[in-house]
Amino acid sequence: MTKLEFKNHQVWHDLTEILENLDSNALVKEHLELCDYKVCGYWDEQDEYYEEIILPRTLAASLVSSSIGVTHTKRFLKLKFVLLASTSAANGKPSNNDVQNIGTLVLVYDENLEFVDENWVIDVDSPNVEAKRALTSSEADKS
Repeated sequence: MTKLEFKNHQVWHDLTEILENLDSNALVKEHLELCDYKVCGYWDEQDEYYEEIILPRTLAASLVSSSIGVTHTKRFLKLKFVLLASTSAANGKPSNNDVQNIGTLVLVYDENLEFVDENWVIDVDSPNVEAKRALTSSEADKS
């Protein structure tokens, strides 16, 4: 009987090489610019609805995990980022001393590296985030 092990298989070497050469920061920056640093139609973890979440322009992202997915007919790349905001606007780039985690962003790309999907988890209570809630009908009647 042949024992199959993936740990030394060429596929892991190839995947590692691809992920090391992928400019994930450029991908997340491009995505943030395309959405104008806004998330529209956001439901938080308490099922509160927000019409719009405005993220800081000084936002930095750090890749925390990447994975390759394979279904019967599709292959995809999933990249998970932690979103970091500077608490001081001195130079626009967060240092270790003045950064706040304001959420995560998962980007999914197909095998041609074309955007497929996104998933946001945002700390709507962060002072670095502008969260605009939808008016309820009773609030709208009062205004």
